[in-house]
Amino acid sequence: MDSTATIVKCIQAAARDLGLPVPDKRAASHVIGLGLADAMQAAMPDIDAKYYPRIVERYRHHYLGQDQDLTLFNGAREMIAALSQQGYFLAVATGKSRVGLNRALNATGLLSVFDATRCADETFSKPHPAMLQELTRELGQDMARTLMIGDTTHDLLMARNAGAACVAVEYGAHSTSELLALSPLYCAESIAALHEWLLANA
Repeated sequence: MDSTATIVKCIQAAARDLGLPVPDKRAASHVIGLGLADAMQAAMPDIDAKYYPRIVERYRHHYLGQDQDLTLFNGAREMIAALSQQGYFLAVATGKSRVGLNRALNATGLLSVFDATRCADETFSKPHPAMLQELTRELGQDMARTLMIGDTTHDLLMARNAGAACVAVEYGAHSTSELLALSPLYCAESIAALHEWLLANA
């Protein structure tokens, strides 16, 4: 889902609402993938702790009004459908809340596509391995046969911590150099490249 710009805009709006220093695009995008409370503390580390609950509330206010801005990357829907038809289990491990994920999946018509999902308000935030551990248990799968696809270092570190393989995508929140530093099996520049790699290697 192409949500980086929307998330950055909502983090910045939350800070602006409270008269706090507004994080720049790099600081706001680097925290994508973390649980919401952790993300706000990482994006704005030098403010009084009393503000964090209010920042989270303002972020939610802005983000939940942005359903119309949630769009899939070109080719994502077709790739997901093809993998599902081939019999692969598909799961989501996200820093979003349960409400936020369900709204996003509803808005894009993907709610019934995934076999399991886990959100940051239900377990430990990335890069803790809990999300992948819980998902593989729920699906009755072996971690050694699990592949995490992520656009942040938080995703890749979670996979490493869980003992899962990982593939990076370059079109998300973190830079290619940051992703490559964690030695993913592959780093895809587009959905088309990712789909081609999965067909050849999955």
